[in-house]
Amino acid sequence: MRILICEDSVLLREGIARLLDHAGHETVAALADATGLGEEVERTDPELCILDVRLPPSYSDEGIRAALALRRERPQLPILVLSQYVEERYASDLIAAAGGAFGYLLKDRVADVAEFVDSVERIARGATVLDPEVVSQLLTRRNQDDRMRRLTDRERTVLAAVAEGKSNQAIAELLFLSAASVEKHITSIFQKLGLEPDESGNRRVLAVLAHLENTGAAQGPTPAGAASAAPRPTTDDRPQTGSER
Repeated sequence: MRILICEDSVLLREGIARLLDHAGHETVAALADATGLGEEVERTDPELCILDVRLPPSYSDEGIRAALALRRERPQLPILVLSQYVEERYASDLIAAAGGAFGYLLKDRVADVAEFVDSVERIARGATVLDPEVVSQLLTRRNQDDRMRRLTDRERTVLAAVAEGKSNQAIAELLFLSAASVEKHITSIFQKLGLEPDESGNRRVLAVLAHLENTGAAQGPTPAGAASAAPRPTTDDRPQTGSER
């Protein structure tokens, strides 16, 4: 896979390039800022772009504006945005923007090389991959929404996994449930949130998060780690066995 990286930290930029090259991918360009990004995309024709949210000269929103510009110009180009903190308004902008696959991850995730490479490859295949901290904050902020309050603890846990881009099978394995049970939970969640069912993984992630954003998720950056974790399974929601599976 041909990958373009736009990251101002030379250590992180070179580190990402090396680990992706080691995984069998090709870094076609490694930029320190978004100046000339569009021209470089035209020249190298990457299959995925990785951009930092905050880039020179102001270190505010240059990266996210560059990502949104790319989504307008090349809507099917997969994009992965990296951020030091959970910045919900930037995630919201990407969620609202029409286009292909995208990811929003905290830079800490790069330290887990296998997971990071897997996320990059999933995005390239068309998935939406969102950092669990982003999902956790969106869900936590919306706990007072009437429709969110209708969800059981297990449904909230399943919803968090859905919004992170996990497949039904992955959720089943994570929570020790059958695939049929996961499907029932997701159907119930969508009904309670007033969303049309959609088995396309990418669309259902966007549907869930768009709903949460449209009901007033808070704006502004929040330090990573400040969000509450997704609710833990209750004792009444034990793993199924035997015929229950």
